[in-house]
Amino acid sequence: MKTRITSISIALTAFLAYGQAIRYSEYGAVGDGVTDDFDAIVKAHDAANAAGLPVRADAGKTYYIGPAKKTAKIQTDTDWGDAKFIIDDSKIAIEDRNHSIFYVASKLPSTKITTIQTLKKNQAKLDLSLPHDALIEVTDNTVKRYIRYGANQNSGTAQTDVFIVDKNGNVDMKAPIIWDFTNITAMTALPIDPTTLTIKGGHFTTIANQASADYNYYARNINITRSNVILDGVYHAITGEGDHGAPYSGFISVSKCNNVLVQNATLSGHKVYSTIGSAKVPVSMGTYDISVNRANNVTFKNCKQANDIHDNKLWGIFASNYSKNLTLDNVSFSRFDAHMGVANATIKNSVLGHMGINLIGCGIALIENTKVCSGSFVNLRPDYGSTWEGDIIIRNCEFLPRNGAQSDAVLISGSYSGQHDFGYTCYLPKRVIIDGLVIDDRNAPNNYAGPKIFANFNGAYKDETFVEKYPYVITEEVVVKGLTTKSGKPFIISTHPFMFRNVKITKKE
Repeated sequence: MKTRITSISIALTAFLAYGQAIRYSEYGAVGDGVTDDFDAIVKAHDAANAAGLPVRADAGKTYYIGPAKKTAKIQTDTDWGDAKFIIDDSKIAIEDRNHSIFYVASKLPSTKITTIQTLKKNQAKLDLSLPHDALIEVTDNTVKRYIRYGANQNSGTAQTDVFIVDKNGNVDMKAPIIWDFTNITAMTALPIDPTTLTIKGGHFTTIANQASADYNYYARNINITRSNVILDGVYHAITGEGDHGAPYSGFISVSKCNNVLVQNATLSGHKVYSTIGSAKVPVSMGTYDISVNRANNVTFKNCKQANDIHDNKLWGIFASNYSKNLTLDNVSFSRFDAHMGVANATIKNSVLGHMGINLIGCGIALIENTKVCSGSFVNLRPDYGSTWEGDIIIRNCEFLPRNGAQSDAVLISGSYSGQHDFGYTCYLPKRVIIDGLVIDDRNAPNNYAGPKIFANFNGAYKDETFVEKYPYVITEEVVVKGLTTKSGKPFIISTHPFMFRNVKITKKE
């Protein structure tokens, strides 16, 4: 108690001296780029949280953050301004690679829910009374979904969903329940803060780890778990990458929250390293600067990548799991990726580099006024069943296959053998709507037959004698308006048309 009172007293002194803000220097931060200032940063935020005061970094300072197992909890507005932060992961003595540097958290308590045993897909009302609107996280450990196939194969994960309810239990149908839950094993209401917390500025440099190339992910990041947060103007650079290293789970991590806006940010792709996957064959390890997990309504706006979005030595910058209503608006990134499902995704006014758009999930995928420079315009991930239960809408876009290198042009790629149980029925999009698309296919191979709407998803599915153990639900309709090619060649449905023989093709002027 004495320590808490002292911290509040210092905070109030800072409030009087500097006017509504606590500075790191008040708690001993030197800011010379050499002295480890992590402890002072932690104490400053603790004091600010206790006193309800904002935090402001000292102008022009460089704060070195060493290997200690500490986290600075942010619960008040923070302005890092032009201050620099060096996160040194190169030391062997990192005490906990999973520990975040900054943790943006709510002051409101979460609520364990034990009164509800079952849920239905698209259920509109829960018998709940809560102190706040909430993001509900629910799991059923008796059901396995996303049973991964391929080099990183696994036995699946517990059925998981997140959705929004108001204080009276009404479900926000813009983020609906997507599974039936017949045996809920855990359910938590995570409060949605009614006010917005804003974090501004800051130039961060991560000195990359030199660990062995194994799936031992490093966090050492900004971890946002509070709803209604704006992260504005952060810059993240990476240095010190060598010939080996462990992967990163995301410098900006957004999880278990609702309504987060990251804007005016500059982020970096990480060098990709290889290891041996679960199928005992070499794999490239995913390593990220952005991760979004179990979250709703997360937007990246006016953001860019500091390094080359077309450099295939760098892994794709963005990954997500179990999330809903994700938006990229005016970004230049190497990749958008939904691993274990997204419900509704919007990509607009953007450029996507060598890893492009990777989708698994449901709802509406809207891609608008966007240039895609990867091997296909949209890749439905084969390791999770190449499934999209809903519509894909492509509007006023440009497709430059492999950024102009010699390449076929495929709009929707993926593969599906029909023999693997992914833990759910797999779908091709119900409708594909193309309303304005320019395909720059001038550098196509000699045997090029024109752009394909669909890849060859299953070469064995040549006639009606083929039997799918786990049937694929095929697209009902493709609507095409304003599709032009630089080669002058018209599109075809696929090089393997039998599978798509019942798809209705509607051409509009």
